[in-house]
Amino acid sequence: MKRLFAALAGLVVLLAFTTASTAQDRQRNRSQQGSEDRAGAFDFYVLSLSWSPTFCASDDGGRNRQQCGTDKRFRFVVHGLWPQYETGFPDFCRSSEPDRVPRQLGEKLFDIMPSMGLIGHQWRKHGSCTGLDQPTYFDTVRKAFEHVKLPADLAGGQSPLKLSPDAIEQAFISANPGLSRRGIAASCEGEKLDEIRICLSKDLQFRDCAEVDRRGCRIGQVTLPPAR
Repeated sequence: MKRLFAALAGLVVLLAFTTASTAQDRQRNRSQQGSEDRAGAFDFYVLSLSWSPTFCASDDGGRNRQQCGTDKRFRFVVHGLWPQYETGFPDFCRSSEPDRVPRQLGEKLFDIMPSMGLIGHQWRKHGSCTGLDQPTYFDTVRKAFEHVKLPADLAGGQSPLKLSPDAIEQAFISANPGLSRRGIAASCEGEKLDEIRICLSKDLQFRDCAEVDRRGCRIGQVTLPPAR
C-alpha cells in the first residue's frame, strides 16, 4: 500500500511539473508571437525579393498598375525586410510612428518597392517591429537591397527560364561572397518562382537561418516568367 501511495504521489508531482512546463512553453510562445511589446527585440532580418513577373501574372484584374502596368518591366523587387526570431517572427508591433507612410517618403522607394500599398503594409506588419522610425527603416530596406548582388543571368527577365530552386539559390550564392546555402531560400507559387529570401544580421551581413532555409521550395524545377 505504501508503494502504491508513493507511486501515486510521484505521478502527481510529474503531472504538476509537466503542466507547469507546458504553461511556461505556451507563455514563451505567446511572448514571441504576441509582439506588441517587442519592437526592436529580434535576432536578424529576412530580405524578401519578389519575382515581379510571377506576381503580375496573377494580377488579371489589373489592380496593381503601379507595378504591373503594360509600361512596367520590374524583375526582382523588395517584398519586405522582415525582423525575425530564430524561431518565429514578430508582426504588427506597437509603435510611436504613424501607421500611414507619407507618399513623399514612399515614392523614394518606387524603383525597388513599386507600390504605396506594399510599402504601407510592410511598414505596419514588419517595419513597426524593428524599433526604427519610418525614414530609418526604409533607408535600411534600401541598404539591404543594395547589399545583395542580383545574378545577371536571372535578373534579365527577357525570356522565361526553368531552373531548379537549388540552381537559383546557387546563382545568388555565387554572386554574393559570404552568402551560404543555409542563409537563402527560394519560394514558389505553384511551379513559378515567387520569392528569394536572404537572411541578414542587424548590420546587414549574410548569416544562416535554419527555419527560413527549411521552408524553401522543394519541387524539381520552377519557371521564372519573363517581364511583360
